Amino acid sequence: MGKKKQSLLEQVFQDFLPDIWKLLSETTLFLSRTKDFYLYESQLRTWRSCLQINRGNPEIVNKIRREITELRKHLRLEGYDLSLGKQNLIFEGFRNDASLGEGFRRVVLFFTDEDIYWLAGEDNHITLAEFLERRLYEGVQEHQGLRIRYKHYLWYRRRGGDLVLSGSDTEAKEDFERLKAMGEANGLLFLSRLKKLK
Repeated sequence: MGKKKQSLLEQVFQDFLPDIWKLLSETTLFLSRTKDFYLYESQLRTWRSCLQINRGNPEIVNKIRREITELRKHLRLEGYDLSLGKQNLIFEGFRNDASLGEGFRRVVLFFTDEDIYWLAGEDNHITLAEFLERRLYEGVQEHQGLRIRYKHYLWYRRRGGDLVLSGSDTEAKEDFERLKAMGEANGLLFLSRLKKLK
Protein backbone atom coordinates (compact mmCIF):
# COMPACT_ATOMS: atom_id res chain seq x y z
CA MET A 1 0.00 0.00 0.00
CA GLY A 2 2.84 2.37 0.87
CA LYS A 3 4.43 1.70 -2.51
CA LYS A 4 1.23 2.57 -4.35
CA LYS A 5 0.90 5.89 -2.50
CA GLN A 6 4.51 6.76 -3.27
CA SER A 7 4.01 5.85 -6.91
CA LEU A 8 0.87 8.00 -7.06
CA LEU A 9 2.76 10.87 -5.42
CA GLU A 10 5.55 10.52 -7.98
CA GLN A 11 2.97 10.62 -10.77
CA VAL A 12 1.47 13.81 -9.33
CA PHE A 13 4.93 15.41 -9.29
CA GLN A 14 5.65 14.18 -12.82
CA ASP A 15 2.40 15.77 -14.01
CA PHE A 16 2.96 18.88 -11.91
CA LEU A 17 6.60 19.65 -12.70
CA PRO A 18 6.37 19.81 -16.48
CA ASP A 19 3.67 22.46 -16.10
CA ILE A 20 5.95 24.74 -14.09
CA TRP A 21 8.79 24.06 -16.53
CA LYS A 22 6.52 24.81 -19.46
CA LEU A 23 5.31 28.01 -17.79
CA LEU A 24 8.89 29.10 -17.13
CA SER A 25 10.03 28.20 -20.66
CA GLU A 26 7.14 30.05 -22.32
CA THR A 27 7.74 33.10 -20.13
CA THR A 28 11.46 33.04 -20.90
CA LEU A 29 10.83 32.64 -24.64
CA PHE A 30 8.41 35.54 -24.65
CA LEU A 31 10.68 37.84 -22.66
CA SER A 32 13.70 36.94 -24.80
CA ARG A 33 11.87 38.51 -27.72
CA THR A 34 11.33 41.84 -25.96
CA LYS A 35 13.67 44.76 -25.43
CA ASP A 36 13.18 44.34 -21.66
CA PHE A 37 14.66 40.82 -21.46
CA TYR A 38 17.75 42.07 -19.63
CA LEU A 39 15.51 43.24 -16.75
CA TYR A 40 14.25 39.69 -16.13
CA GLU A 41 17.12 37.50 -17.27
CA SER A 42 18.67 37.09 -13.80
CA GLN A 43 15.33 36.25 -12.16
CA LEU A 44 14.50 33.69 -14.85
CA ARG A 45 17.90 32.04 -14.31
CA THR A 46 17.33 32.00 -10.54
CA TRP A 47 13.94 30.34 -10.94
CA ARG A 48 15.36 27.72 -13.29
CA SER A 49 18.22 26.93 -10.90
CA CYS A 50 15.91 26.82 -7.88
CA LEU A 51 13.54 24.42 -9.67
CA GLN A 52 16.43 22.12 -10.59
CA ILE A 53 17.73 22.04 -7.03
CA ASN A 54 14.27 21.63 -5.42
CA ARG A 55 12.61 19.19 -7.83
CA GLY A 56 10.81 17.25 -5.08
CA ASN A 57 9.74 20.21 -2.98
CA PRO A 58 6.12 21.19 -3.75
CA GLU A 59 6.31 24.29 -1.55
CA ILE A 60 9.20 25.75 -3.55
CA VAL A 61 7.56 24.77 -6.85
CA ASN A 62 4.28 26.43 -5.84
CA LYS A 63 6.12 29.55 -4.64
CA ILE A 64 7.91 29.86 -7.99
CA ARG A 65 4.66 29.18 -9.87
CA ARG A 66 3.00 32.06 -7.96
CA GLU A 67 5.95 34.37 -8.72
CA ILE A 68 5.92 33.51 -12.43
CA THR A 69 2.14 33.95 -12.53
CA GLU A 70 2.53 37.38 -10.89
CA LEU A 71 5.18 38.35 -13.44
CA ARG A 72 2.93 37.26 -16.31
CA LYS A 73 0.04 39.26 -14.81
CA HIS A 74 2.32 42.31 -14.55
CA LEU A 75 3.42 41.89 -18.18
CA ARG A 76 -0.21 41.73 -19.34
CA LEU A 77 -1.00 44.90 -17.40
CA GLU A 78 1.95 46.53 -19.19
CA GLY A 79 0.20 45.70 -22.48
CA TYR A 80 2.11 42.59 -23.52
CA ASP A 81 0.27 39.73 -25.24
CA LEU A 82 2.03 36.63 -23.91
CA SER A 83 0.23 34.35 -26.36
CA LEU A 84 2.53 35.77 -29.06
CA GLY A 85 5.59 34.15 -27.46
CA LYS A 86 4.98 30.93 -29.40
CA GLN A 87 4.57 32.70 -32.73
CA ASN A 88 7.24 33.60 -35.27
CA LEU A 89 7.29 36.18 -38.02
CA ILE A 90 9.04 34.82 -41.12
CA PHE A 91 9.90 36.68 -44.31
CA GLU A 92 10.23 34.43 -47.37
CA GLY A 93 11.23 36.22 -50.55
CA PHE A 94 8.74 36.89 -53.34
CA ARG A 95 5.77 34.93 -54.67
CA ASN A 96 3.27 35.20 -57.49
CA ASP A 97 -0.29 34.01 -58.13
CA ALA A 98 0.87 30.38 -58.18
CA SER A 99 1.29 30.64 -54.41
CA LEU A 100 -2.51 30.47 -54.06
CA GLY A 101 -2.09 26.75 -54.66
CA GLU A 102 0.33 26.62 -51.69
CA GLY A 103 -2.22 28.13 -49.31
CA PHE A 104 -1.03 31.74 -49.49
CA ARG A 105 -3.43 34.69 -49.57
CA ARG A 106 -3.10 38.33 -50.57
CA VAL A 107 -2.74 41.07 -47.96
CA VAL A 108 -1.84 44.76 -48.04
CA LEU A 109 -0.24 46.50 -45.06
CA PHE A 110 -0.32 50.25 -44.50
CA PHE A 111 1.93 51.87 -41.92
CA THR A 112 0.84 55.18 -40.46
CA ASP A 113 2.44 57.17 -37.67
CA GLU A 114 0.08 55.53 -35.17
CA ASP A 115 -0.51 51.97 -36.29
CA ILE A 116 -0.41 49.18 -38.87
CA TYR A 117 -3.56 48.61 -40.92
CA TRP A 118 -4.17 45.60 -43.13
CA LEU A 119 -6.68 44.09 -45.47
CA ALA A 120 -6.65 40.55 -46.84
CA GLY A 121 -8.83 39.27 -49.64
CA GLU A 122 -9.26 37.60 -52.99
CA ASP A 123 -8.94 40.76 -55.08
CA ASN A 124 -5.58 41.75 -56.57
CA HIS A 125 -3.20 43.76 -54.40
CA ILE A 126 -3.92 47.12 -56.07
CA THR A 127 -7.69 46.74 -55.58
CA LEU A 128 -7.19 45.73 -51.93
CA ALA A 129 -4.91 48.73 -51.36
CA GLU A 130 -7.41 51.15 -52.95
CA PHE A 131 -10.22 49.73 -50.81
CA LEU A 132 -8.17 49.97 -47.60
CA GLU A 133 -7.06 53.51 -48.37
CA ARG A 134 -10.63 54.57 -49.10
CA ARG A 135 -11.81 52.99 -45.85
CA LEU A 136 -9.07 54.74 -43.83
CA TYR A 137 -9.74 58.16 -45.31
CA GLU A 138 -13.52 57.83 -44.96
CA GLY A 139 -12.91 57.78 -41.22
CA VAL A 140 -10.35 60.60 -41.45
CA GLN A 141 -12.31 62.75 -38.98
CA GLU A 142 -11.60 60.07 -36.38
CA HIS A 143 -7.96 59.97 -37.54
CA GLN A 144 -7.13 63.65 -37.97
CA GLY A 145 -3.83 64.02 -39.76
CA LEU A 146 -3.70 60.37 -40.80
CA ARG A 147 -0.72 59.87 -43.08
CA ILE A 148 0.13 56.58 -44.74
CA ARG A 149 3.90 56.28 -44.60
CA TYR A 150 4.44 52.89 -46.25
CA LYS A 151 2.32 50.49 -48.30
CA HIS A 152 3.21 46.83 -48.72
CA TYR A 153 1.69 44.30 -51.12
CA LEU A 154 2.24 40.83 -49.74
CA TRP A 155 1.34 37.18 -49.69
CA TYR A 156 0.81 35.55 -46.30
CA ARG A 157 0.19 32.14 -44.80
CA ARG A 158 -0.10 30.72 -41.29
CA ARG A 159 2.03 27.64 -40.70
CA GLY A 160 1.34 26.49 -37.17
CA GLY A 161 2.83 29.23 -34.99
CA ASP A 162 4.52 30.95 -37.94
CA LEU A 163 3.18 33.89 -39.89
CA VAL A 164 4.95 33.81 -43.26
CA LEU A 165 5.07 37.03 -45.30
CA SER A 166 6.31 37.18 -48.89
CA GLY A 167 6.49 40.04 -51.36
CA SER A 168 4.16 40.11 -54.35
CA ASP A 169 4.89 41.23 -57.91
CA THR A 170 3.54 44.67 -56.88
CA GLU A 171 5.97 45.02 -53.95
CA ALA A 172 9.29 46.76 -54.68
CA LYS A 173 12.35 44.81 -53.53
CA GLU A 174 13.73 47.70 -51.44
CA ASP A 175 10.32 48.15 -49.77
CA PHE A 176 10.23 44.48 -48.85
CA GLU A 177 13.76 44.65 -47.43
CA ARG A 178 12.75 47.64 -45.29
CA LEU A 179 9.65 45.77 -44.09
CA LYS A 180 11.77 42.73 -43.27
CA ALA A 181 14.22 44.83 -41.24
CA MET A 182 11.38 46.50 -39.33
CA GLY A 183 9.70 43.13 -38.71
CA GLU A 184 12.87 41.50 -37.46
CA ALA A 185 13.49 44.41 -35.09
CA ASN A 186 9.87 44.55 -33.82
CA GLY A 187 8.53 41.03 -34.29
CA LEU A 188 6.11 41.09 -31.34
CA LEU A 189 4.64 44.42 -32.45
CA PHE A 190 4.02 43.07 -35.96
CA LEU A 191 2.54 39.83 -34.61
CA SER A 192 0.23 41.70 -32.26
CA ARG A 193 -1.05 43.98 -35.05
CA LEU A 194 -1.52 41.02 -37.41
CA LYS A 195 -2.96 38.65 -34.81
CA LYS A 196 -6.35 38.45 -36.50
CA LEU A 197 -4.82 37.77 -39.92
CA LYS A 198 -5.93 34.14 -40.35
